[in-house]
Amino acid sequence: MSPPIKRFADLKPAPGPTGVYAPPTPKVSRQKKGKVLTAAEKAAFLASRPDLKT
Repeated sequence: MSPPIKRFADLKPAPGPTGVYAPPTPKVSRQKKGKVLTAAEKAAFLASRPDLKT
């Protein structure tokens, strides 16, 4: 004998976080911030990389 047919309304939602985004974990909080280049540093970098010029 086959099991009874389940209806979509009988299914329970999966337990999960109530918010859209989870709070940051300690590992994410410890990541270093990116370095912002000064105008002189940016010009020197682009001068050394001719393939990046637009």
